[in-house]
Amino acid sequence: MKQNTALKRTSVLFITQAAVIAALYVVLSMLSELLGLCSGVIQCRISEALTILPAFFASAIPGLYVGCLLTNLISSATIWDIIFGPVATLIGALVTYLIGRAVRSKALPKKDDATATDKISALRIVILTIMFALPPIIANALIIPPVLKFGTGLDDAFWFIVVTVTAGEIIACGIFGGILLASLLRNRATRSLLFNNDKKKGIA
Repeated sequence: MKQNTALKRTSVLFITQAAVIAALYVVLSMLSELLGLCSGVIQCRISEALTILPAFFASAIPGLYVGCLLTNLISSATIWDIIFGPVATLIGALVTYLIGRAVRSKALPKKDDATATDKISALRIVILTIMFALPPIIANALIIPPVLKFGTGLDDAFWFIVVTVTAGEIIACGIFGGILLASLLRNRATRSLLFNNDKKKGIA
């Protein structure tokens, strides 16, 4: 009975986390649209900063996928972007999750104590950001340009699209994602959330 109750609580927590992350992705994507960041030479969704979350939350994997899918549906993207955009996000999230599982126990402090902040150096955060951000950057750089090429018919601008998509992902996942990661690890309350989440079976 206790096991069933624990499993139900874990499932509810997983679904809740995924729903919150999906909602955040959509809201931040719409904010990017309003700020004009999703048009022009380099397109950048602020919501892509959330792609570092699978390193700590397995629930971020479906959360990011659903969030990207809903965003593309709302923004009237082409059918190819609606299909393959979320797939790129899903692949990136899965790889980031696997990297997170492999490195976080060694890269982060063993316990959340008063000196934990001092142990998380700026250099360590930069290295973790690179490790966690590379999968979504690479996945989008490989998948999205062909989608945009065939979806818009811009055959002559393919390599230009590759450069702009990659640049946008580096800004969103690398810079914005790094700021988010630093904020989560340097704040005691959010750091405790990450450490406590790491101990829950089925969540991380």
